[in-house]
Amino acid sequence: MRIALFTETFLPKVDGIVTRLKHTVEHLQKQGDEVLIFSPEGGLKEYKGAKINGIKGIPLPLYPELKLAIPNPSIRFALQRFKPDLVHVVNPAVLGVGGIYYAKKLNIPLVASYHTHLPQYLHHYNVGALEGLLWELLKLAHNQAQLNLCTSTAMVDELVNHGIERVDLWQRGVDTESFNPSLVSKDMRDRLSQGNPNDPLLLYVGRVSAEKEIDKIKPVLESIPNARLAIVGNGPARAELEQFFADTNTNFVGYLHGKELGEAYASADAFIFPSSTETLGLVLLEAMAAGCPVVAARRGGIPDIVTDGVNGYMFEPDDPQGAIAATQRLLAQKDERETLRQNARLEAEKWGWAAATRQLQNYYQGVLSSSDKGLLAA
Repeated sequence: MRIALFTETFLPKVDGIVTRLKHTVEHLQKQGDEVLIFSPEGGLKEYKGAKINGIKGIPLPLYPELKLAIPNPSIRFALQRFKPDLVHVVNPAVLGVGGIYYAKKLNIPLVASYHTHLPQYLHHYNVGALEGLLWELLKLAHNQAQLNLCTSTAMVDELVNHGIERVDLWQRGVDTESFNPSLVSKDMRDRLSQGNPNDPLLLYVGRVSAEKEIDKIKPVLESIPNARLAIVGNGPARAELEQFFADTNTNFVGYLHGKELGEAYASADAFIFPSSTETLGLVLLEAMAAGCPVVAARRGGIPDIVTDGVNGYMFEPDDPQGAIAATQRLLAQKDERETLRQNARLEAEKWGWAAATRQLQNYYQGVLSSSDKGLLAA
């Protein structure tokens, strides 16, 4: 198959969506498919054999790492040269809307996927009144597609309940080689804990932004004597959060990649994830693959991954004591924590990227078969 992939974010940006797309593109190319990526311009021209068609973008004032790439007629010409069998639009917002437009204009079968719970994000930026309007716009965009994919059952239900049609589940995936309990490292633990490796070490990995609700970790940190918190990642809220956590044992590490990121997960005592806006929470799967016990909010796509008391702990996001109690319990019960580690790894081992990509290929084939039948009927 020849697949034109439109995404609002790709390398060099680092986030869960980019991680999924990287592995998907790599596995599609390995299995003989050909992918052309349309994304905001970032300097890269190719990834794992897939050509990247970078579209000039405007940095978002509140989040310069994210760029709004405005569709232009060059997209049409690139599509006509590539002759894709199918267009896949990831999180249609600006560039993705261009992908939808040209897919329709050129009569190319269309798949869309939903990875970022934007309507919920609005409430963290004091524009929650626009949620209804945003759902209408999302419905208008997604209902152009022959198939809409979500990465958790909760998001499948959410989209269906808001009038989006032809929705199905794209299974989770994680790199169980890069994230592995064997990567535990004394040097990394010393680095994350700022020279206090014997203290309890809490870890957060992900975007450092308002919708991740990282501020909710502070009461947890303060409730555990001598505890340390390492925040791995970056984003628009970093300066504000550095001030907010200034009187605590918190280390803003910045980005870690590759083996170092695997070592960070494997070397921490607990992974704390308070976000209640996750469509899946890929970092949770990475932590679990590395054998790091997780404490996470019971909302969105997280219950698809975490089984409370079996491979991690969940708490009600509206209960301010919930995360504190769950983390204290995790750290206090050494034997139980070891069982959670083992079960977390076993859960992650079920979800390789190769299987997730094979499922996606089957979805693509189904859409193409339906389109062929439609043409014959016409």
